[in-house]
Parts: sequence; structure tokens; C-alpha cells
Amino acid sequence: MTEPALIEIKGVTHAYQTATGPLPVLDNLNVSVPEGTFTAVVGPSGCGKSTLTKLIAGLLRPDRGEVWLHGERVKSPRKTVGMAFQNPVLLEWRTILDNVILPLEIVAPRMPKKDRIKRAEELLALVGLEGFEDKRPSELSGGMRQRASLCRSLVHKPDVLILDEPFGALDAFTREDLWQTMHELRRQEPFTSLLITHDLRESVYLADEVIVLSGRPATTQFVLDVDLPGERALDVLYQPKAVDYLATLRHQIQIAQGRATQEEAAQ
Repeated sequence: MTEPALIEIKGVTHAYQTATGPLPVLDNLNVSVPEGTFTAVVGPSGCGKSTLTKLIAGLLRPDRGEVWLHGERVKSPRKTVGMAFQNPVLLEWRTILDNVILPLEIVAPRMPKKDRIKRAEELLALVGLEGFEDKRPSELSGGMRQRASLCRSLVHKPDVLILDEPFGALDAFTREDLWQTMHELRRQEPFTSLLITHDLRESVYLADEVIVLSGRPATTQFVLDVDLPGERALDVLYQPKAVDYLATLRHQIQIAQGRATQEEAAQ
């Protein structure tokens, strides 16, 4: 890829302090995310994937190393980063429309209310929630709540969208439907995205590049360039190239878990 890097993780090391001493989670991690691309991060459970998202968003500072966003070192929370999590965390006392508008109230308080509403309504229509603007979160299904959460994370047009396992708690059919929604959002709302996931099919279907982290303390173990059509139907996952990608990633996860060697994975 020749696009300029929007996110640069340079030699980042981080540990959490516990009652029994430091717990290292990242060790000399280097990650580069080109502007306009979709990057997925996979790895063993507990290897520091979510810690990585907090560092990029400025919610954590690394013990060593640097995090750069748009050529500026990240030292505090950034308004130009949108985040969506496994739990949509919508406010029950606000309607779906008001939940989506919330980031604009914080980062663009002088924006006219009618413009905020227009922006939110456009996104809700794009993800199939037109007509549900006045509903409360409890009146929507899990998949619909996650669609609203995606709209909220994009409403202020962030430079970077961080997705921390947003589809992990959904049933298979809803999850695949939201994968297709993500592709539609990328066509209509260009953004750079970093996805944390345990689902290898999800990473291959959505991403331009998949980064495999090693076991804790994690470093970059393997990088897979995904050469599939930009507009992907679900049946692309059954094509030989996608099947090969999945096999490669499974082998790399086995290595990260200590269940295989690089030589075995190459066979």
C-alpha cells in the first residue's frame, strides 16, 4: 500500500499495574494504518487488542514508544476518533435520534440543531433505521441498537473509526448483515478504520489488511494484505483466495497461542 499512514504505532510497550506487579500487554509494537483503509487486528484473547484502541484514542499513554495520528503525537483524547464497542451503550432516556446526535452536542456545540438532526437522520436512513428516530433503545433489537451505535460513532465525521468487537455479541445472520452495512458506510462515508475482532471471517470480509498480534506481551507477528473486490458480497468468503486467507490466519493464531510453529504453519 502506498497511501500515507494516518495511524502510526511506534515501538509501543505498555503494562498494567496489578497487586502482584506489572502485567505486560504490549511489547515494542509497531503498526501502520494507511489513510482511507480498513485494518483488522486479530490475536489470542487477552493479548492487548483493546489496549491498542485506547492508546490510539488517547485514553491511555504508553509506557514507552509513541502513537501518532495525522502526523501529531497522541497525548490526550482525540475528538477526531470515533469508537463503537460490543455493547452499544445507548442512553435509555434519549431517543435513538438524540443518542446519535450526542457527539455533535459535545464536539460541535455551535452547530445549528437542524443541521445536527439532518446529519443524524441521513446516517440512520443509510443503515436502515429510518422511521425509528423517536424510539428508545429498549424498543430496538440488538442489531438495530448496534446500527444506531455505528451512526453515533460516525455522526461527527471522525478521521478514524475504531471498532472494538462491535458485532461479537450478535447472532450470525445479524452479524453478516452488519458486515454488509459496514461496506455501505465505507462507500458513502469514507473513513479510516481499525477493527478489533476474534472472528477471522469478519476480518477477511471487511478489511484491506489484517494484523495478527502475538501472545501477551503482544507484538506484530504477521500482516496479511487482503486482495479481494472492494464491493464484497458474502459469497466472496467461499472463493479460493478467501479460503486461503482464512487458513493462513488460523495458522498464525495457532502460532500466537503456542500451538504451532512457523514451520508447521508454512506447510
